[in-house]
Amino acid sequence: MIIADTGFWIALSDKKDKHHRAANAFVKTSAERLITTYPVITEVCHISLARQGIKAQLNFVKMYQLEAFDLFEIPKKDKERLFVLMQQYADLPMDFADASLVLLAEHLGHGRILSTDKRDFHTYRWKNTQPFSNLLSL
Repeated sequence: MIIADTGFWIALSDKKDKHHRAANAFVKTSAERLITTYPVITEVCHISLARQGIKAQLNFVKMYQLEAFDLFEIPKKDKERLFVLMQQYADLPMDFADASLVLLAEHLGHGRILSTDKRDFHTYRWKNTQPFSNLLSL
């Protein structure tokens, strides 16, 4: 499974986004399942509604409904880890959605991600030492 960040989903749906071609090309050539988190879903819905309107938001929710991607639910035992991550990267700062993706990488045991956010996912480390590998060729 490959981790999908907010920017990837936005780029995939918005033909005007500068990363749309790369996101679309990746989806067309990869057979591997994508996985994300509820905080990312919330961000995608908020941003897509603001940028593209209700139709874009509903299209994304339809993908969720049809299980076009997998969803990682944050275990209760990991609530403290989210706080620690956000505190550790407070200088960036790290938002809740990004913290949930770092936690997801730790659960998956890899940091293969699709993200338009070069700075943050170049800086973040899962398990405090392991770098992310952004598969979205920008």
